[in-house]
Amino acid sequence: MDESQPLPLPLPPEELGHRVSEVFDLIGALYRRGLRKLEQSQEIEGVSVGVRSVLVLLHRYGAMTVPQMARVMALTRQFVQRMTNDAMERGWAEATPNPAHQRSSLIRITPEGESVITTILAREHALNRQVGGGELTDAELRACARVLKEMLRTFDHVEMERPTPPS
Repeated sequence: MDESQPLPLPLPPEELGHRVSEVFDLIGALYRRGLRKLEQSQEIEGVSVGVRSVLVLLHRYGAMTVPQMARVMALTRQFVQRMTNDAMERGWAEATPNPAHQRSSLIRITPEGESVITTILAREHALNRQVGGGELTDAELRACARVLKEMLRTFDHVEMERPTPPS
């Protein structure tokens, strides 16, 4: 590192707040546009974003319970259960007994589900290889990931389950 260059200083809180808001806005736009682009492909019909998320988790981490998936995805159990039910109805996932908890089945991906998610991930990877025109550096992507992880950590305490209504 060039010692004649001063180290960058952290942003003051007021400016940091505005800059992080810009990042949130960009993330929302990126998410919506990215999904629209992926949905334009006709290779895989009928895989919703929610079902895709369930299949990705099962593909990457193996069998999980619905509450475990909900925690990882930061979504309500009810929503993840609906997406899991959809995946099971299509034959992409199945419930198996859970030796650790009788009332919470383990959900695992089926061979057909593996085929579907492998095709989706390959399509996404091909699209992602075009990001930045091949000009992005490892350092830039690491810095981006670090910032996003810090933003996510800020909201670690947010409860994702809906509160129980009073009786």
